Amino acid sequence: MSIELKVPAFPESVTDGTVLNWHKKPGDEVKRDETVVDIETDKVVFEVPAPQHGVLEEIIEDAGAVVDSGQLIGRMRAAENATDLPVPADTKPAEPFATPSARRLIEENDLDVRAVPGSGSGNRILKEDVLAHLRQMPAAATDTVTQAVPGSRPEPVAPASVPDPAGSIPLQEDRSEKRVPMTRLRARIAERLVEAQQTAAILSTFNEINMQPVMDLRRRHGERFQEKYGVKLGFMSFFVKAVVEGLRRFPEINASVDGTDIVYHGYFDIGIAVSSPRGLVVPILRDADRAGMPDIETRIGEYAGKARDGKLAMEDITGGTFSITNGGIFGSLLSTPILNPPQSGILGMHSIQQRPVAENGEVVIRPMMYVALSYDHRLVDGKGAVQFLVTVKEVLEDPARMLLGV
Repeated sequence: MSIELKVPAFPESVTDGTVLNWHKKPGDEVKRDETVVDIETDKVVFEVPAPQHGVLEEIIEDAGAVVDSGQLIGRMRAAENATDLPVPADTKPAEPFATPSARRLIEENDLDVRAVPGSGSGNRILKEDVLAHLRQMPAAATDTVTQAVPGSRPEPVAPASVPDPAGSIPLQEDRSEKRVPMTRLRARIAERLVEAQQTAAILSTFNEINMQPVMDLRRRHGERFQEKYGVKLGFMSFFVKAVVEGLRRFPEINASVDGTDIVYHGYFDIGIAVSSPRGLVVPILRDADRAGMPDIETRIGEYAGKARDGKLAMEDITGGTFSITNGGIFGSLLSTPILNPPQSGILGMHSIQQRPVAENGEVVIRPMMYVALSYDHRLVDGKGAVQFLVTVKEVLEDPARMLLGV
């Protein structure tokens, strides 16, 4: 019996997708629920599983093809029992799954995908796994790939050169370039960033926060918190709670512009920017005002894992009334985050640094963090933006406010 493989039904916000890669080739055995092909959209990667055991018979749309929701992309033949499955001529085991960024590195460096151990969910190969594999390779083998390994710091390799007629500086012969198509997610990120700058009147205001009270609280209770809830007490849950308090006091920052109307949201869905191998994604903490700090930390951890493994679902990243981004984990001291339309505000966290500050007429050293609020000036006045950021600062510098609700 022939079985049709079709593109999954896309949400209304997604118009089409791109065939990312086929995990099987015609004639290969396919197990029930095994991923046969990945479809990349501008938001998430959809995995198309086999509906039952069988054999892939035909690939109709190759990798790179643009496809629509419900479109036929391949066919497979169902097997009534195991003896119906042909023995493929190629007896090598099926290739393990590698994320798109990992596969690009594997192809660029001419590696055997089966030789790279995967650490992701279901032994998936992540970009970090490929980088670690490359660093462990013998020096003679890695010399040819050092230019393709981001973040690596190998010993310099002498470039190909030709003698200079004047007998002075050798001329470098290799001036290669590489052109690759932009991923749909990267293209969508670029589109939305340009859209934000063209449609919103973006302004930023800044402040700094003494993180000592939060750090002391984490030091006193962090171990018991982890023992009780099975998750570490991070900084983000404190910031989420402080942001919710600020949004309560200044609801226009939790609102959005829709044509000539202002939509005030009676809920607090906070987007948390997460770096993934495919680019920046912003999963949403729904009803963050009702979530306890253990729940916030757990959900953020789950979202980070899903983003790393390419498992975020459409509902995970759709919506949101306000966003938080933490450039401090990459070492950023100060930045001006760009709005995530149609939201009217985004908070930027940064590195914590020991700096001299004045307290009670004396100079003391404190762990300080610069914070930035970018906001849509069409809806939010400067006074409200500044006072919102002051609220965040006050709550974090006196965490008891969150308990007392003051």
